[in-house]
This record gives sequence, structure tokens and C-alpha cells, in this order.
Amino acid sequence: MSTAAPCEVIERLLALYAKGPVPETADLFTEDAVFELPFLPPGVPHPEVGREPFRHHLREGAQIQRFDSVEGVHIHETADPEVVIAEYQLHGTVLSTGKRFAFSIIMVARVRDGLIAWCRSYSNPLDGAIAFDGVKDLLAELTTV
Repeated sequence: MSTAAPCEVIERLLALYAKGPVPETADLFTEDAVFELPFLPPGVPHPEVGREPFRHHLREGAQIQRFDSVEGVHIHETADPEVVIAEYQLHGTVLSTGKRFAFSIIMVARVRDGLIAWCRSYSNPLDGAIAFDGVKDLLAELTTV
């Protein structure tokens, strides 16, 4: 059991994000952690459950993108001592095209005993579609709903 405060755990997470995606990021999560990304494109499974599936996700992500910085970090404590909210911008590059991106993200996380047990991250899906040349696909999905 870690004595790290929830804000400290999220600071460590964001420091790893700035060098990622790296598989060791998964070590900050509980074995049965739940990852929610409500604005993922259609067809992408969510929520994702478990540290090892998340580690696999990070390895796959490292094949398509590279993060190089996290900026504009604001971490907010809440009335629930386990829950924190982090606002940040994640900067990186799409490896196949060299295209740069910056995603503004809000994450709500529950930290227990120094590990993240649950997190939900929100970012603008249009930013991802632009970065990965998927705007036409996103528009097609929106018009068939």
C-alpha cells in the first residue's frame, strides 16, 4: 500500500504520459482498474478493464503515436478524498505521418492506496480525427446515426 496522495499519483501519471505511451504507465493502476474514454470513435471497445489490457493498449499506442510533453496541468481535489480532476494538454506526433497534435484533456480519477482504480478521460474527438486523418470517417459515422 502506497502513501502517495491522489494528486501525487496523477502527477506521476502525467509525467509518464509526457514520455509515452510507455507500458510502465500501467503500473500506476490497480489490477482491475476501469478506463473510460466516452468520446472514442464508434467500434472502439470501452470501457477497458484491467491493468494488463491497459498495458497492451499502451504498447499498441506506441506503434502509432509518440507523446513528447504534457502542459497546462491543473489538478483539482474534490470533496471525495480519493477523486481528483486533472486538466492538461497532451502533445505528440503521429508516427506514420509526422503530423503534430495537441489534445486538451479532462480526466476524473479515483485513487486508492496509491493506485488509480478508475479513470474517465474526455477529449475532443475532432482533435483525434484531425490528427489521424479520420475526419471523413467521423463525419460518415455521424451522418449514419
